Amino acid sequence: MQVAIVGYGIEGRSALPYWLGKGADITVCDQDEQADVPQGVAAQLGPDYLNDLDRFDVIVRTVGMHPKIILAKNPGVQDKITTNLDEFLRVCPTKNVIGVTGTKGKGTTSTLILKMLEAAGKKVFLGGNFGIPAFTFLPELTQDSWVVLELSSYMLYDIRHSPHIGVCLMVQPEHLDWHGSVEDYYNSKSHLFAYQTPHDVAIYYAESVQSHKIASVSPGDKIAYYDEPGAYVHSDKIMIDQTVLCKTSELKLLGKHNWQNVCAAVTAVWQVVQAPDAIRQVLTTFTGLEHRIEKVRELDGVTFYNDSFASDPYASEAAILAVPGKKLLIAGGWDERKLPLEHFAQVIADNAKTLPDVLLIGQSAERLAGALKTIGYTNFHLSPAHTMPEIVAEARARAQKGQSVIFSPGFPSFDMFKNFEDRGQQFKQAVHDL
Repeated sequence: MQVAIVGYGIEGRSALPYWLGKGADITVCDQDEQADVPQGVAAQLGPDYLNDLDRFDVIVRTVGMHPKIILAKNPGVQDKITTNLDEFLRVCPTKNVIGVTGTKGKGTTSTLILKMLEAAGKKVFLGGNFGIPAFTFLPELTQDSWVVLELSSYMLYDIRHSPHIGVCLMVQPEHLDWHGSVEDYYNSKSHLFAYQTPHDVAIYYAESVQSHKIASVSPGDKIAYYDEPGAYVHSDKIMIDQTVLCKTSELKLLGKHNWQNVCAAVTAVWQVVQAPDAIRQVLTTFTGLEHRIEKVRELDGVTFYNDSFASDPYASEAAILAVPGKKLLIAGGWDERKLPLEHFAQVIADNAKTLPDVLLIGQSAERLAGALKTIGYTNFHLSPAHTMPEIVAEARARAQKGQSVIFSPGFPSFDMFKNFEDRGQQFKQAVHDL
């Protein structure tokens, strides 16, 4: 069998041992002429790395590469293209797989599911969009293992297998530059459920028509969360099946948006094991993932939060509402997508009493300033800073005692930083250096 691994990043490298183990003849295809391909493995590197792929039996595309890029040079190979995810779902020795998708909250929800199942005594593996390829733990899986996968629209785009339990969180238009249309984006999400059986489970956000629509393609049981029969909030309590799990005030995760993530995770876990004590223990101790409204430090009465993962306005809006008290918001970044800013500006203006200062940075600063001016919010400052220590120093100088500084950009990082992790790490380091 002739196999082309197209793209030799983390995913491509994790695929190599799997296909070698199947006795395949592998060719690594990557535009990087200096790609570190193991000795003895064929390579097609440089500008022509996509040429003549029709000679292969299987073409394994890296997640971020749209199939149309491959098809543009190799018409007719559609049925040969696969991904690590689809191959993993095809050969996975356990049917105990939970897949989580949505626009925001995938990582938090997936991690909550992992921790709850572990607390209930299950052996669980977490992978997917976290940067943990599922192939890395495939050899460790048994029939009794549980697998939780955080799944992006890129990963779901052309899969032909679905997990036993699928969870669709809130969805909003995103990645339209890759998908070309919002319909294509939603359709990609629906593939999480499209190949389920009547014995499988589709969980969706009760207050999202689109989430319901995406999950409705499943022939399995459909269960809403944030409402019965799934987990829901009633009288400031997280509940399911009339069972009180904890008070919302006991949650360590900040923000009402995280109540949705909690209810999604609880609903998924409840289909596996009904263990209130284990679930309660996780809900009252889990403080969240790195770069997601992460408390960094308190200094001179000012609390600093790192929310670098917020790469679109909706995520920053959630952070504004989640952090209590008065705060200074640091917002801005890479602006090539030119997303609409009217709603973001309105949320800032509507919360002016608790948001008396906004520091605008990066490529998007002028455009966001214009959107704020248009609706009459003028408590913003265009920062001249070009480095993170300068940004943090300016924020510290402006923040008042008792306030919080929230670094929640609302834009991607690529104008000033490598990625959101780099941006967040630089913010935290600059805060710790104060």
